[in-house]
Amino acid sequence: MQRLSSRFSRCIAYKVKHLIGDDVSACSFLKRSFSTVSAGASFKKLQQPEIPNHFLKWGSLGFCRTSRFATGFTPLQPKPLDSILDVERVKDRSPEEIASVWDDYHLGRGHIGASMKAKLYHLLEQRAADCQYFVIPVWRGSGFTTMFVQVQMPHMLFTGLEDYKARGTQAAPYFTMTFYKEFAESKDLVLIRGDVVFTSKLSDSEAKWLLDTAQSFYLNDVRYKLVERFNKETHDFEFKDVLQALDMPTL
Repeated sequence: MQRLSSRFSRCIAYKVKHLIGDDVSACSFLKRSFSTVSAGASFKKLQQPEIPNHFLKWGSLGFCRTSRFATGFTPLQPKPLDSILDVERVKDRSPEEIASVWDDYHLGRGHIGASMKAKLYHLLEQRAADCQYFVIPVWRGSGFTTMFVQVQMPHMLFTGLEDYKARGTQAAPYFTMTFYKEFAESKDLVLIRGDVVFTSKLSDSEAKWLLDTAQSFYLNDVRYKLVERFNKETHDFEFKDVLQALDMPTL
């Protein structure tokens, strides 16, 4: 892994290729709509802040300063919680029971259900507001494919770095996570729903691994230092440190 240069180009393809080379998988980009249920009031398109100048110095991405993430993707319209779970029916149950019902509902449905304590969610929210971007490798066969992560709570979006290299801001998320806070105060419980947008790009097991791993980088103090370095000290960031944190070999 070469040390990252502070020089960056306006073209993502050049920089990604020179930093980590071609991804393990280079599937053709397939489009399909993200099944959603309207939330009554229209869900506003996620407002993406300008990518800060220091972030541009990370050579593998090379965003334009006015870039927006996934502008070619239909604005997210996640299902409201009460369209997934009978909130009134479960509101008197224990947090453990609600979490169990939530997990059972998502089994075998092509989605992922998880939960976390409200205190951890607030820490994640706090840290994500300060550090919105990261990269996570997903091991496949004898190598890895890399996901670019954007966090804007209560959402996390993951897209393939290879697609971002080829399509820039038109690259669509492969996987999205939505955090539901309806039980945060009353039950100390936040429910998490993961949706694989492109099943040709990401399996359910890989998505589950991403869900857990992304949270670990934001909630584990040691791993979060890498997230901070990626966002704030980009000239010192090395991708091999992420691989080492995940016990993956540096190729």
